[in-house]
Amino acid sequence: MKPFKQTPLYKTLLGFSLFLAIYTVNAQSNPKPDKPFVVVLDAGHGGKDSGNRGNGYYEKKIALNIILQIGEILNKRSDVKVIYTRKTDVFVDLIERARIANRADADLFISVHCDAHTSQAYGAGTFVLGLHANQRNFEVAKKENSVIFYEKNYEENYDGFDPNDPESVIGLTLMQETYLNQSITAADAIQKSFVANLKRKDRTVKQAGFVVLKYTYMPSVLVETGFLTNRKEGAYLNSSKGQSEMSVAISKAIINYKNSLSSSVITSGSIGEAIVSETSETSEDPVDLKSTDVEFKIQIAASSKNLETKSYNFKGLDPITKEKEGTLYRYYYGSADSYNKADKLKKKAIRKGYKHAFIVAFKQNKKIKLSSIIKR
Repeated sequence: MKPFKQTPLYKTLLGFSLFLAIYTVNAQSNPKPDKPFVVVLDAGHGGKDSGNRGNGYYEKKIALNIILQIGEILNKRSDVKVIYTRKTDVFVDLIERARIANRADADLFISVHCDAHTSQAYGAGTFVLGLHANQRNFEVAKKENSVIFYEKNYEENYDGFDPNDPESVIGLTLMQETYLNQSITAADAIQKSFVANLKRKDRTVKQAGFVVLKYTYMPSVLVETGFLTNRKEGAYLNSSKGQSEMSVAISKAIINYKNSLSSSVITSGSIGEAIVSETSETSEDPVDLKSTDVEFKIQIAASSKNLETKSYNFKGLDPITKEKEGTLYRYYYGSADSYNKADKLKKKAIRKGYKHAFIVAFKQNKKIKLSSIIKR
């Protein structure tokens, strides 16, 4: 079965239409403050899609065994919630795998696969979404993306995407760009874990156009655990020992990645920031709640670390600004010229998990007391 030919209209609207679909899913979710770190574990292939059959092995079975063992390890932690895209030998559409992750408001998406090659290539590799830098990366992505031809409505689901057309991949990279750095951080943690714990050949973190990564709305990594076509490595991955060791290595990396996030930002409330009672005080000469010379921002965090003001560092919030006070960097979300607008921004920040977020007022780029400008 071959995909229909893309029209210029499809190519033009690809990124925009996918943005609307993902934005709708995200907007309908209701993230709760202090929610556990949600990891979606995706076993590649399944059911009628066996994956690659290097040396007679089944990629779908190996990927599932590894994923289930990762989940078993992570489920022992109270601060991690595991969600699977499949737990049995069933076929799941690529877009449905992403939707599962989006509905769960996941913090990380991990898709596990096994590689194949005509040579005796070996080693574990990790991929994040991006433009393939070489033909080899494109071939890996093309192999995984060809799964869409098993799906009934692939033309409609993927807006005419053609896995065999390198130009189609360009449209895939638009949305995940927001999470690229975090995806690379997670992928690098997995790659380092393979090398440090299992002495695996380091195939480094690479970028390629994987459909399943494109549709996820969070940091996402595709793991190629090794080559089934390599006699020695294929036997290792097909063994209980190999699957157990790979599961432990990936689990350690996921926890390391989670810990790196939780240590990078301290929310305002957790450092003892005094939260102003925003309506309890008045001044003798208050100004209107909407003023051209007063700017309202939402303080969401403070940290000793100087973080990039990118949305992926702040749960998708944008724009982010920062200022240094003493040894701390204070991070602010949004900007408004009225208190009412600022209050809406604060509520959004709270929904994102910043439960101690509060409104701060600035005049001529200097922080002023909120109580001095609020009327009863």
